Amino acid sequence: MKVGYARVSTIDQTISLQEDALKKEGCEKIFTDTISGAKTERDGLTEALEFVREGDILVCWKLDRLGRSLKHLIEVVAVLNERKVGFKSLTEGFDTTSNGGKLVFHIFGALAEFERGIIRERTNAGLQAARARGRLGGRPKKFIDPGIRVTAKKLYADKSISVIDICKTLKISRSTFYRLIID
Repeated sequence: MKVGYARVSTIDQTISLQEDALKKEGCEKIFTDTISGAKTERDGLTEALEFVREGDILVCWKLDRLGRSLKHLIEVVAVLNERKVGFKSLTEGFDTTSNGGKLVFHIFGALAEFERGIIRERTNAGLQAARARGRLGGRPKKFIDPGIRVTAKKLYADKSISVIDICKTLKISRSTFYRLIID
């Protein structure tokens, strides 16, 4: 039996391309995840690995959909091999049930890890370049009227008024309140 596994990193991405390819390949059951490949806990992958039996083939659309790293890919395929379960990658076009497929798997696994490292380096370089130009990431700080800071500090000095009441009066969150009185 062919069992499919598909993964996308974010809910903004669509998994239908991978599912269509897995169905076309003849996968009778498909497990999916919407989670970063770097995450250790992936429920769909865990279910797929528990579901496959001796003689089955686990099919993925692409190597980087299955493993977090070359080491993880090799571990997963080793576990599958011990259980006499094959692994097939559609995009890279190989099957680990043959010796040639095992060799190609290791080569493509190394290339996939290399590609991921390159992407990480480019992302970090882009963030550093943006910081050098004075741009900071994250959510922009909300403009708070300077008068609110003064009022918050005066109200906080009066120990008879609770922080919750101060926040309700000033219509600010608790975290904003503490940021105002600390700064």
